[in-house]
Amino acid sequence: MKYVVGARGSKLSIAQTNWVISELKKINGDIEFEIKTIKTKGDTDARPLFTIDQKGIFEKEIDRAVADGEVDFAVHSLKDVPSQLVENLILSCVPKREKINDVFISSDGTTLDSIKSGAVIGTSSLRRAVQITRKRSDVTVKPIRGNIETRINKVFEKTFDAIVLAEAGILRLGVDTKFIPLPIKDFSPSPGQGALAIVSRKDDSDAISMLKKIEDDDSRLEIEAERSLSDYIDSGCRFPIGAYARSNGNQMTLSVSAFSVDGKKLLFVEKSGDKNDPFSLGKIVGMELREKGVNDLAINWRKKVEEWNKQ
Repeated sequence: MKYVVGARGSKLSIAQTNWVISELKKINGDIEFEIKTIKTKGDTDARPLFTIDQKGIFEKEIDRAVADGEVDFAVHSLKDVPSQLVENLILSCVPKREKINDVFISSDGTTLDSIKSGAVIGTSSLRRAVQITRKRSDVTVKPIRGNIETRINKVFEKTFDAIVLAEAGILRLGVDTKFIPLPIKDFSPSPGQGALAIVSRKDDSDAISMLKKIEDDDSRLEIEAERSLSDYIDSGCRFPIGAYARSNGNQMTLSVSAFSVDGKKLLFVEKSGDKNDPFSLGKIVGMELREKGVNDLAINWRKKVEEWNKQ
């Protein structure tokens, strides 16, 4: 039997897909896999991500191929996958999650705390931009696009003094570069960061059964809590929040940070609940954030992004 797997053509996407295939082959040695690369809007649009008013810019075209039967399933970075999928698709599997934290990379090993005033720091994420500014209001944060290797090279080419990105991508690619992990308390990750999402058709029971064999139960429950929260308050590239859930026995704790545009205001909520009911936990945290005024933050963020788009 042979499965065709949809993926972006980036090195990271191919590396992630090959890792999934290797895990599947450990339990399905007689099954063959073929990777079909598909370009997405995120691959062809060079604008900063937060200026693109569309969800799923790195997965929409690939999931359409799954829905239309051109490929059997697709491997995505979970943080790129909208909470609402096309009607005949399902999030079939969440393998064991990689590290969730962000890292700081500079050409000489300088840290975020010690880098010079006025330094130019690159990031592709509004969330990271605000978090950097909260720590160091005296540096300049600029958007950066390109694959992981391209972004790292821009540091050593002196285009940027440093960059901030997710550690998971570096680990999955096996990039040989020095980095400094950033504390989660200051750099709360994007919902789903570090996790993979495998999407298939709802009616493909054989594929779903196969994919479920490499799912990690705790990773699945944790990202469901984060996605439930994100969906409840409608966060995304144009309204950044940090959220991460961690399991402990039968309990799960969900911690969420939401910021004002200037980074001066922080809303923080942390709640624990039944690990096996992640959707309720996400909603409870979302309700408390609303009570604290998260909707006003969201409105201000979207107005600011619209202003940036007109410049």
